[in-house]
Amino acid sequence: MENEVEVNETEDQELYEHLKIVVDKGQSLLRIDKFLMIRIENASRNRIQNAIDAGNVLVNKKQIKASYKVKPFDEISIVLPHPPHDNEVYPEDIPIEIIYEDNDLMLVNKAAGMVVHPGFNNYTGTLVNALAFHHDNLPQLAGNEGRPGLVHRIDKDTSGLLLVSKNEKSITHLARQFFDHSITRKYVALVWGDLENEGTISGYIGRSAKDRRIMDVYEEEDKGKWSVTHYTVLERFGYVTLISCQLETGRTHQIRAHMQHIGHPLFNDASYGGDRILKGTTFNKYKQFVENCFALLPRQALHAQSLGFVHPTSGAFMHFESPLPEDFEAALNKWKNYVATT
Repeated sequence: MENEVEVNETEDQELYEHLKIVVDKGQSLLRIDKFLMIRIENASRNRIQNAIDAGNVLVNKKQIKASYKVKPFDEISIVLPHPPHDNEVYPEDIPIEIIYEDNDLMLVNKAAGMVVHPGFNNYTGTLVNALAFHHDNLPQLAGNEGRPGLVHRIDKDTSGLLLVSKNEKSITHLARQFFDHSITRKYVALVWGDLENEGTISGYIGRSAKDRRIMDVYEEEDKGKWSVTHYTVLERFGYVTLISCQLETGRTHQIRAHMQHIGHPLFNDASYGGDRILKGTTFNKYKQFVENCFALLPRQALHAQSLGFVHPTSGAFMHFESPLPEDFEAALNKWKNYVATT
């Protein structure tokens, strides 16, 4: 069952969140601090422990200790203070690769490992901090505070193209194209297993009931947002396959969740189970080979390769592509050599 979030309608509503959780019937005995770390997004052990010590965690309306073990159908109520933050973005002189820029927009080739916008535990060192240094007055969408210029995002450990708006006209025009799904976006991914030449994955994407940090694909409309990914096989390496993914929608972790859903998680995607050997032999030599590939590509094998859109001022269709970064290319070459010599 999903967490029920109550919003306090006083002036303090930004200071804390009130969550209610009903434990699933199949839940095994587990310490409540560990259980809540899994179920609540961005909840550190220290944050949970402080809430328990303060009496802010109730089980069946009674205070408990951190050693309490949750049982099926327990009703948990927890009040957590929001992490301290503000919506001001502080400029930082961080190098970024800008591959195109004009008076309305720019295309950034984001490196893997860079967080896109400030958030919990990442208030500095982000792409938005870098953009604020290069441009003083980037526009913001309503409800998008703290994310100036952004009309879409890509994950921290995904590399590739990101479109940034430089004025109100541009951000409004481009946001509409994303909303209408008229922006064309293609990603390149290396996934475990062998797939059909092409296919389409769809479903409702929402937070996982077991781990709030990741997404699941559901059949029920009330559990998430509709999502569609089309994929085409580019190259086969026996135990892994290189594919191109075209997004029809743009949900959080869409490709990563979709590929896991059909049993082909992204290579070295730790959050979605791709950081284990899922296909192949039991030979130690093969195990070492895969671990060497993981070392070359220490992240999920996903790259935002191309982006196409209508320019907000000229009305011309623009298309950009980004080559695979060195870490992705190195892992691919290793797989090519493996296939060629076995």
